[in-house]
Amino acid sequence: MQVELATFWPKILEATQETVVMVGIALLFAVVIGLPLGISLVVTRKNGLLENGPLFTVLNGVVNFFRSIPFIILLVAILPITRFIVGTSIGTAAAVVPLVFFSAPYIARLVESSLLEVNPGVVEAAESMGATPWQIILRVFLPEALSSLVLNITIATIGLVGASAMAGFVGGGGLGDLAIAYGYQRFETNVMIITVILLVIIVQTVQTLGNYVSKAVRRR
Repeated sequence: MQVELATFWPKILEATQETVVMVGIALLFAVVIGLPLGISLVVTRKNGLLENGPLFTVLNGVVNFFRSIPFIILLVAILPITRFIVGTSIGTAAAVVPLVFFSAPYIARLVESSLLEVNPGVVEAAESMGATPWQIILRVFLPEALSSLVLNITIATIGLVGASAMAGFVGGGGLGDLAIAYGYQRFETNVMIITVILLVIIVQTVQTLGNYVSKAVRRR
């Protein structure tokens, strides 16, 4: 039976809202985990502010391990952990858990990349003035890399939008779930086209907003 779009729009809007909420919550937790992890990778590396070889090796290994696993496999592999955390493996809340596991190490690596772009001369100047490592992190590294951090987190957000669509394969909710349930399994081409258009609009909006904020920060 063909879907009547006139009566199907509430479901499309609900799926859009689920995608936005899913990506927003996952991004928040991923940044909370990935930002300090990325900073730790920079300061504990060789010649870093708080050089610690063993700790850097462990953190670097953890990040590489999770980044090596394709999202669709990670999604299934951590189902027991997902059930333990949110009590279910189906739905939007369940999809957030693997999204965090997937994006936090990615954001950590992007944060590391942004901080490594900071001019070493600025850091050395702060050290020569007696600034502590924490003062250098908070007043030199993060402000100097802020524009790059915004752009990199924008990239991570777009990656999350794509991953959230893949979560539809295991009933994760959102536009991906709608596209698979109706567009793929029921051959509803019109639903598939609309979900693709909505995903493109979300990605374009995120990229435009990220570019604007990054430029605004750079001008200061």
